[in-house]
Amino acid sequence: MPCFFIDAEQADEEGLVHIGGRLTPDWLLDAYTHGIFPWPISEQFLAWFSPDPRCIFDFEQFRISRRLERTCKNGRFSITFDTDFSGVIRGCAERQGETWITPAMIRAYTKLHRLGFAHSVETRLGNELVGGVYGVAVGGLFAAESMFFRARDASKVALVALMRHLQDRNYQLVDIQIKTDHTARFGAVEIPRSEYLRRLQSALRHTPKPF
Repeated sequence: MPCFFIDAEQADEEGLVHIGGRLTPDWLLDAYTHGIFPWPISEQFLAWFSPDPRCIFDFEQFRISRRLERTCKNGRFSITFDTDFSGVIRGCAERQGETWITPAMIRAYTKLHRLGFAHSVETRLGNELVGGVYGVAVGGLFAAESMFFRARDASKVALVALMRHLQDRNYQLVDIQIKTDHTARFGAVEIPRSEYLRRLQSALRHTPKPF
């Protein structure tokens, strides 16, 4: 596989690694396998980042409230995997403020989905898609990209389902890029970029059960 990027440890203070490039499977897979991800500033301005520190979900430290656990168990929502990737990524793009999921990003990740690298979790009320999460899987890495909801708790239930799904399939590393107040409530952990890159290489050598 070609290498399009400088070493992630050479990123600037903001984590910027590269400007330009292409949203094609070879560029995207090269980025994820080297600890880098795209974050377009606009449809015309493509940037690639590797922040320090890096934020992850650790299976042992992932936590949910008792109320959310009850919601996950009460059967209100149905959960599916990879049945409506397009609906999930478009739902994420429609979220207020999520301007980085440009039409070009939607096309690129949909192509990754068709190649078997991008996956989605869907939350439904009846037949209606009301929430979900999507991301990229390479080896034992799952890089969670974004989630959305149209009903209370729908994205949270999707995230819980994703984490349990990944743990059951023996994934090794769940990347969430940058810590937010929302992910902190689930026990998100920040680690130095150097540690993330070390754990990433270990995860890439691992073969989990199929998603």
